[in-house]
Amino acid sequence: MTKSELVHLIAQQTKLSRKDAVAVVDAVFNSIVHSLEGGHRVELRGFGSFGLKERHARTGRNPKTGEAVAVDAKRVMFFKPGVVLRERVDH
Repeated sequence: MTKSELVHLIAQQTKLSRKDAVAVVDAVFNSIVHSLEGGHRVELRGFGSFGLKERHARTGRNPKTGEAVAVDAKRVMFFKPGVVLRERVDH
């Protein structure tokens, strides 16, 4: 599903105009991004949670040459589906 398809579904289900549905979707996404930027976890009960993991600097390998390469430390986002979502998708 694309963002455009999501906007279309929300507009249909809520009887909002397409413009208002775009504003709702953008507000939700921006709120999640803002929380993650601040280092906070986002938990949507019944759906799942978004969070960050710290990856330490390490020495990696260039797969083509086998040469050692320095990999900087970074924060990586993850999504963990909730129990309800996992059960619905699994069936």
